[in-house]
Amino acid sequence: MLMMDPATLRKALEQLEQATEDHVEWHANLLRALVCGLPCDLGDLAATAHLQCRFGLWYYEHAPVELREQPDFAAIGLQHERLHRIAARLLRDAGSDAPIIREDFEDLVAGSARLRLELDSLRNELEGALRNRDPLTGACSRVEMLPELHELRALARRGVKPCCIIFMDIDQLKQVNDTHGHPVGDSVLAGTIRYLNDHLRPYDKIYRYGGDEFLIALSGADLPTGQKVITRVRKGLAKGLLVLGPDGVAMHVTASFGLALLDPEVSVTESIDRADQALLLAKTAGRNRAISWDPSITTGKELKRLEVDAGEA
Repeated sequence: MLMMDPATLRKALEQLEQATEDHVEWHANLLRALVCGLPCDLGDLAATAHLQCRFGLWYYEHAPVELREQPDFAAIGLQHERLHRIAARLLRDAGSDAPIIREDFEDLVAGSARLRLELDSLRNELEGALRNRDPLTGACSRVEMLPELHELRALARRGVKPCCIIFMDIDQLKQVNDTHGHPVGDSVLAGTIRYLNDHLRPYDKIYRYGGDEFLIALSGADLPTGQKVITRVRKGLAKGLLVLGPDGVAMHVTASFGLALLDPEVSVTESIDRADQALLLAKTAGRNRAISWDPSITTGKELKRLEVDAGEA
C-alpha cells in the first residue's frame, strides 16, 4: 500500500488526474495531425519528446517519490516513452506524404489504451489508500489491520520473515485535551504519527486502533530488533516533538509502547493481546517507556495488579 498521509494522497491524486487529462489532449491533437492533416507539434518529433510533454513533466519531475517506488509506475513510463516513439514515426511519415502504416497506427491506439488502463489502476490505488486512512493522523484504518496481520503471520509461519507488533499509547492525552482543548490534542495525535512515519521504514505499518492507541507492525523484525527500533523512536519523540498550545505553553509529547512477536503458533488476536499487556505494564511502570511482552505478566496475580494500578493511574 502507498504509505502517504491523506494530504499527500489527495495532492498526488489531483496531479495524476491532471496528467491523465494532458495525455488525452496530446493523443487527440496527435490524431488530428495524422488524420486531418493539421499542423503537428514539432516537439513531438524530438527524441526527448516524452520528457518535454506535459505528462512527461509530471512523470519525471513532479510525481511524489512514494509513487515512483510503486512497481507499476516504471511500466507507465516505459509505455509513455514507447507511445512517443511511435507517434514520431507516424508524424514523419505523414510529413513526407508517405502512407501511414496501419500496424503502427493500430499500435499507437492500443498502446494509448494500455497506458490509460495503467493510469486508471494507479488512480484506483490512490483512491483506495485515501479511503483506508484515518483522516486526522494518516494512519491506516483498523479495518485493514487484521487481514494484513494475518498475511504477516502466514509469512512468519512459513519461516519467510518474523514480525514485531507494538501497541502505542500517547501519554496523558486526556490531560492535554482537558487543559488545552481538543484541537491541540488532535495536533498531538497527528504530529506523533507524522514523526513515526518519518522515522520508521516506508513499509512499516501504523494502524489507528482507537482513541490515542495505535498498533505498529514492523515486518521482518524480531522482538529484540523491534525493541531497538522503538526505543530509538520513543527517545526521539520525547526529545523532539513540541506542540504549542493556545496558551503559549510548549509541550513535550511522550508515548508508551508494548511489544510482542506476531507469534505464528498463536492467533493474531492473542499476539495483539500480548502487546496490549506489555503496553499496560509500560504505562503502569511510569509511562514513556517500551516494554516487551513476557509470559510472566500473564499470571493471574501479576495481571490483576497491573489492571488495578492502571485503573488508579
